[in-house]
Amino acid sequence: MTTTDFHPDLRLARFLPHSVVGPRRLRLIRGLMLLQPTRRDTHAVVEQAGPGVSVRVFRPASVSGPRPGLLWIHGGGLIMGSAAGDDRKCRALADRLGAIVVSVDYRLAPEYPFPIPLEDCYTGLRWLAAHPDVDTDRIAIGGDSAGGGLSAALAILARDRGRIRPVLQLLAYPMLDDRSSDRTDIDPRRFRMWDQDSNRLGWRSYLGSSAATIPPLAVPARHEDLTGLPPAWIGVGTHDLFHDEDVAYARRLRAAGVDCELEIVPGAYHGFDHVEARTGVSRAFFRAQVTALRNAFGG
Repeated sequence: MTTTDFHPDLRLARFLPHSVVGPRRLRLIRGLMLLQPTRRDTHAVVEQAGPGVSVRVFRPASVSGPRPGLLWIHGGGLIMGSAAGDDRKCRALADRLGAIVVSVDYRLAPEYPFPIPLEDCYTGLRWLAAHPDVDTDRIAIGGDSAGGGLSAALAILARDRGRIRPVLQLLAYPMLDDRSSDRTDIDPRRFRMWDQDSNRLGWRSYLGSSAATIPPLAVPARHEDLTGLPPAWIGVGTHDLFHDEDVAYARRLRAAGVDCELEIVPGAYHGFDHVEARTGVSRAFFRAQVTALRNAFGG
């Protein structure tokens, strides 16, 4: 496989742009996302988790007794997207796992830079842990892209605060390291949907005034102490800008004594499972996440 060969299931790859967002297009893309109709068949219930923070709650079809809980964090490069965009996935996870899934609508950069989005996610986690139908010993956190990066940071924050101990951090092609934006040793031709320019915009927006002296908690890959974190599942494609940083993070977790399963998808680009959700490779990627969560919850 050459650097520009994509997975055979991903037939749209050669038609997709290297990036979908830039400084001039951000407002337009945000507006278009707001125009997308909310899916009613997912039966999401919107609750207020804290000041300025709402969550979308998905309950399994039948609930008897305490259930596992999953806090889900949406992607969007820290600068776009909303919890509603992942309604379909959250509903599927709730039904397949018999779990209560809560998707948090954290506030976005640059209007709300670090640490506000991360603290919003922690507010959502505390709300989930206080839910009367959730088993506090079976809570997981997860997300994709920027949501995966926030999940990794949330795992560190939860460890440091010591109030909630997630059983798994599920990180789908997580955005973990701002330094990938400036690498010169990678082939940009293989990227789709998110490239180095997009990454630079996302991180600069999120870090804001902290960019000069980056707090380690803002960028998980910069955090030195990864000991005592929850077990992790990390999945990423070989044609994703985040591939190398995700593999490096998995190695660091293992070196710190943290169990970490690493799922590499040959020829998959960033967000492939959203863009081409019905393909075999995307369905297999979702099944791997369900399996990881089910195992963490105890079957």
